[in-house]
Amino acid sequence: MANIHIYKGTVTAGGTNGTQVSEGTETEPIIIGPLNATNNEESSPVKLAIRCAAGYVTSGNVTITPAGTSAAKWALAPDSAGSAGVFGAYGAALTIASAIGDTNTIFWAKAKATSDEPNPVNDTSVNLAVAAVIAAA
Repeated sequence: MANIHIYKGTVTAGGTNGTQVSEGTETEPIIIGPLNATNNEESSPVKLAIRCAAGYVTSGNVTITPAGTSAAKWALAPDSAGSAGVFGAYGAALTIASAIGDTNTIFWAKAKATSDEPNPVNDTSVNLAVAAVIAAA
């Protein structure tokens, strides 16, 4: 699926900006920084974008799923007018029902550290797996 990618950094809805963090069907780890495991701390939401390469568009749903050893500690949310939306359950996938073209569709990610973890630093990064049907626009 080299024709769809996830971006981080300065991303704007409808833009083509950001730093690409994906290769194939999985991203490089999305890193948020250390969490304090003593009080079930949640990270601040991280703004991300997904878009197809020029000349491609998705058909049907696009599913983004946290993957890897700390995947259960991550939650994803759709964008809501430029601010973090309502987050889904931790470890659950985010489904985007609208077509994704060659401009940014924004979504958000956050992590949670719990007090019973021996090493909460493991919760500070995650890979995101993308499942989509992509065709020429």
